[in-house]
Amino acid sequence: MAFGNCFRPLEQGVGVKKSGSFPLIVVTGLSGAGKSTALNVFEDLHFFCVDGLPASMLPRMVELFQGMDKAHRGLALGMDLRQLDFVEEWDSATAQLADMGMKPQVVFLETRQDTLLTRYATTRRLHPLETNALGLEQALDTERQLMAPIRESADLVVDTTGYSIHDLRRIIQEKWTDLEAPSSCMRVHLLTFGFKYGVPIDADLVFDLRFLPNPYFDPALRNLSGKDTQVSHYVLESEVGRAFQKRFVDFFCYLLPLYATEGRYRVTVALGCTGGRHRSVATGELLYKVLKDSGYAVTMEHRHCELG
Repeated sequence: MAFGNCFRPLEQGVGVKKSGSFPLIVVTGLSGAGKSTALNVFEDLHFFCVDGLPASMLPRMVELFQGMDKAHRGLALGMDLRQLDFVEEWDSATAQLADMGMKPQVVFLETRQDTLLTRYATTRRLHPLETNALGLEQALDTERQLMAPIRESADLVVDTTGYSIHDLRRIIQEKWTDLEAPSSCMRVHLLTFGFKYGVPIDADLVFDLRFLPNPYFDPALRNLSGKDTQVSHYVLESEVGRAFQKRFVDFFCYLLPLYATEGRYRVTVALGCTGGRHRSVATGELLYKVLKDSGYAVTMEHRHCELG
């Protein structure tokens, strides 16, 4: 089933690369979610990286890099609540950057609460907000609340729950290809998952696709995935699948421009089936192509595809 360009992304100045500028990445998020590992990835991508930079120093760092460094492809800065005034200074710093014709692309890392508790117990490090009067769990809750506005405006949100260092490296490398070409339209992150492994906490919209025909029960298709043509045809070219395709695409044609009008420029859409391998992946690949052809900056993550 073919679809035309029915989407009309709105200009919002997201990630616009000004003349003579360079990629500016800010890696932030919850303490313990993997920021240092993400910065190592950007270092391998030939970015000049600085960790623990105060937000007030951001404009000055950009000035220094812009005037002196010619060997690196861009600047990647790690920032978090180790500087306790980070949140308060963030708006002022980004406003100064806007006056300079620069807008950072923000990568926000987060992790489920129980995973963070385990990581801190393993490393035995103190959380930046932890005190004699504020325990670790309360410190994590406070940090999540303080960082919520920055998460909401981030260009990319990555939930590192269950990721090894190697998994996180691979995900950042894959997603950087989409951040590498800045877009002036709204960003959409598509995430496929299996309900048997739990619903993603980082989704704005969740769709249950378990009503579609299930290739799992066909022995010839069971070991394939929704990326394979045979599975995609089985799921989406059935009578139910064809009717669903049209309604699903029409829904996003209607919805995304409304989000953009309200000032949203990032939406995470989670598509789920039982195991996250067949129906959700086939639908995600379809929607990815439609959005890409329609001019949206879209990223795709098949979170559970290889687990089943």
